[in-house]
Order: sequence, then C-alpha cells, then structure tokens
Amino acid sequence: MFRRRPLRLPEADERPCILLATEGGPISKAAVARAADLAVGAGARVHVLAIARIHGVGFGLPAPGLYPNRQEWQERRDTVASAIDALKKRGLDADGHVFGTRKATKRIVGEAERLGCSAIVMAAEPERNRFVGDFIWSQEPYRVQRRSRIPVHLVLD
Repeated sequence: MFRRRPLRLPEADERPCILLATEGGPISKAAVARAADLAVGAGARVHVLAIARIHGVGFGLPAPGLYPNRQEWQERRDTVASAIDALKKRGLDADGHVFGTRKATKRIVGEAERLGCSAIVMAAEPERNRFVGDFIWSQEPYRVQRRSRIPVHLVLD
C-alpha cells in the first residue's frame, strides 16, 4: 500500500537545491522573491512543495471525508504552478509537486533532505505562543524551523 522511495543523495555535478514549501496556504510573492534571491546567490535550482492536508482517521480507519477533495488538490497544484511560473520569469530552474499528508513538518523536512536542499523557504504568519501554536495549522513553518537541520528562512506576511 505504501511506497517507499529510496533516499536520493545529490551527486557531485548536481546544482544545489532550495525548497520553497507551503503547508497548504498560498505562497506569497515575498517568499518567492526570497527563494529566488537564495537560488541566484548559490546558483541553485528551486523545488516548490505544497501540502494537501489529510485531517486524520475516523474510528481508527481512513475515512474518505478526511482526505483532500478534488478542489483542494487543484488549489495546491495551482499554487505550485504559479510559484514555478514566477520563478521561471526570474530565469531560474524550478519544478514542484503536491503531497497529501497528516504530518506536514515531517514531510517537508524529509523532502528537503531527500532532494539535498541547502535551505527551506516558507511564508509564515507571526509566531504565537508555542503551546497554542502547536494546535494551529498556520504555525507549521515554525515547527519546520525547529525540526530541520538545514537553514529555514521564514518570510513574514
């Protein structure tokens, strides 16, 4: 049922990668600009990642109503496509994809490591109290920042 992908380590001739990620919200122009600045400075490519949130399980079993619907998937694809277009207009090499997951922090950090990224860029809201923030989906960038071993650049809206 679950497919494991082998860890892809960067080869010596590959360019570094910058991960532009979102936990489901829109990617701001400021976040795209920050990722572009980092990529130009390092001669890197940019990978855009959007998360479609799976809300959980019902009675211990996966329930169809808890998965993202077609509209949510399309919104995430459109978010990724618009970010890629903005990066390509700046002359950068960019690609991206959408993942469905319950654990966005783990998935974002894991993808950054798998792709060999040198930095993660995320749009963020102002930080809240850590206890309250752990229950708020919009505080995901701060959880990514705490968990990641690579630099995380948070762009406040």
